Amino acid sequence: MHVPRRSRGVTRFPGGRSVRRLSATFAALATAAALLSACSSSGKTTLVWYINPDTGGQAVIAKSCSTDQYTIKTQVLPTDAGQQRVQLARRLAAGDSGIDLMSIDPAYTAEFAAANFVVPVPQSVEAQLPHAFKGAVTASTWNNHLVVAPFWSNVQALWYRKSFAQKAGLDMSKPVTWDQIITAAADHGGTVGVQANKYEGYVVWINALVMGAGGNIVTNPGAGVNANIDINSQAGVTAANIINKLAHSKAAEPDLSVSNEGTVLAPFATSAGAFQVNWTFIYQNYSSDKTTLNDMGWAMYPESVAGKPSRPPYGGIGIGVSSTSNHIADDWKAVECITSPQNQGQYAVSSGNMPSSAAGYQFPALQKAYPASLLQLFQKSVNAAGPRPLSPYWSDISGAIQSTWHPADSVTSSTPASSQTFIQQVLEGKKLL
Repeated sequence: MHVPRRSRGVTRFPGGRSVRRLSATFAALATAAALLSACSSSGKTTLVWYINPDTGGQAVIAKSCSTDQYTIKTQVLPTDAGQQRVQLARRLAAGDSGIDLMSIDPAYTAEFAAANFVVPVPQSVEAQLPHAFKGAVTASTWNNHLVVAPFWSNVQALWYRKSFAQKAGLDMSKPVTWDQIITAAADHGGTVGVQANKYEGYVVWINALVMGAGGNIVTNPGAGVNANIDINSQAGVTAANIINKLAHSKAAEPDLSVSNEGTVLAPFATSAGAFQVNWTFIYQNYSSDKTTLNDMGWAMYPESVAGKPSRPPYGGIGIGVSSTSNHIADDWKAVECITSPQNQGQYAVSSGNMPSSAAGYQFPALQKAYPASLLQLFQKSVNAAGPRPLSPYWSDISGAIQSTWHPADSVTSSTPASSQTFIQQVLEGKKLL
């Protein structure tokens, strides 16, 4: 099990970043946070839950899960997942007891678990949690132990304009490949929306392409810095060729090099709208645009190789209990409530982020808010999803990929080889990001 490395007064955690031991200023902030978590003015314990930004759905759950013994208060983390990681890791590395519960992005679950920042889920608690989808369990597990409780599971699907697919002669009832949708869009005046900015979302796309071609970026991520980096493979070359084809085709959107989940929304609603890969919130996003909504279809994530099942990108949130919390018994009671099927379903209705369990999908209001075929696609996609490698050094690996694969129009069949070399050099401390 990896633990934070200590040297000359510096605490380091997986990912290569470092933080100074508590200075007087930081100590004061940590003490204030600890006092907040200890008790409220009513004399009840206050559990502090650090959450990812949303429209208020987690705050509503926190209120409903508060009891006569404790009150759950929320603190909102930065919008960027990387910054969420940095803020939490700095405080946890400093032993801050002002964090009780955390909404943790799957990309950093292994890192936090390897550094002993989270308490593994006790078997007694695990038995009370909803039976989660395979993809959710995989993303929440480290060293064969569930280390966070799956809360919601995001997955990408292929969204398309029905009128465009019909014009292009594509049968969307059957699996389609990246090659097919890029060619169809380019030949008929459409675009393919993707996430290709220099950020984690771009690596999510690359990982899905590689896994869809039968490969892995890392084959034994639990080995940490000694993991086998395998992006230089036929699967890696297939992924690079797909990116190269889109980047140099008429189907690429003008802002490809800075595209993200949000920038692809508007073009999809225009006459050039054809395809986009994006998360589950898309349906809710177009709820007020009836023209686009009525012409919008959905299908399984595109195949990297014809006939080989795709591995849709997996995202979401797991609820972790901080190892520095003074209220661990109460924390687990709160986790059981937060991740209940009803709260998973209600959160999906309010946020567009889908449940991590089949039981959560049974929430009546969720079934009313979404077409049955779309909810079925989401569940099928989560079970088929390809999570990012569960490495405690994922932030370094991801950063190295971003450095060598961006911008998209610079990617060639030789990119996987140069990328692999750079990743290994970064992990060995021979290169800096």
